[in-house]
Amino acid sequence: MKAAVLQQHGATPVHADFEEPSAGPGQAVVDVAAAGLHHLVLSKASGQFYAGAPPVPSVVGTDGVGRLADGRRVFFDETVAPHGPMAERTLVPEDALSEVPEGVDDAVAAALGNTGLAAWLALDYRAGLREGETVLVLGATGALGSVAVQAARLLGAGRVVAAARAGERLERLRDRGADAVVALDGGGDPAAALREATGGGADVTIDALWGEPALAAMRAAGRGARHVQLGQSAATTLEIPAPVVRAPGLSLLGFAFFQAPLDVRRDAYRRLAQAAADGAIALDVERVPLAEVGSAWERQHRGAGHKLVVVP
Repeated sequence: MKAAVLQQHGATPVHADFEEPSAGPGQAVVDVAAAGLHHLVLSKASGQFYAGAPPVPSVVGTDGVGRLADGRRVFFDETVAPHGPMAERTLVPEDALSEVPEGVDDAVAAALGNTGLAAWLALDYRAGLREGETVLVLGATGALGSVAVQAARLLGAGRVVAAARAGERLERLRDRGADAVVALDGGGDPAAALREATGGGADVTIDALWGEPALAAMRAAGRGARHVQLGQSAATTLEIPAPVVRAPGLSLLGFAFFQAPLDVRRDAYRRLAQAAADGAIALDVERVPLAEVGSAWERQHRGAGHKLVVVP
């Protein structure tokens, strides 16, 4: 079968032949329909991921959507090494399978995996978003940020503010649930702009950027606010003055979606996929043929801007 094969840590995977998966006890072979390409995939393949490096050679990817031999459509975010999702077929532990609701496209269902779960669980599970609270999303024009804006509204936020670089994509988030938008590259005092847009300070900040945008958000935080750190698109390090954390009683919460228990992830995925099927969550998805995984990989490194989904 054909697959995206990682032959060396840190290298771009190649489209090549790979051994067929064979199911053992408690395992299932899945015919892959779509697999998300995102930063976690790149991080694991680099060999520098904090949870460990994959074997080489192996098939890249972390999650996907496909069908079982009996025709059931399933989502999975775990595979049996050296098999991964970016292949015609993969091997999955049976207890890692979740059924996909009808009415949602395969590529969208796959895109909701890592990206959607990270956004939804950051709000619902990690931050404990309460009805009527104000949510600020940093990096809102990325795939994760866009889902976070929409999920915040579905989860009961009273006000949602989207912050990112200026442009049409930022303005379009007004149609996806944002009450206000803030251009982080607009000059002036970003903390003041965020404080004004949030009506005096956010209760929850979803942060896919870190760096100076994160510091501005902390300076604009409301009392008892929770700042959920998910990514580092703007910077990997940040010096935070102690009073910025202490004065509002700010909680700084690190999060990765796979830290949530399996039953929590399954319930969140079901709700996300159903929302997409109902038209309540939209994603800008680009389908990439498996044979073009190399060029898509490089685009993801540069920042594709919308969600890339590999289709075998």
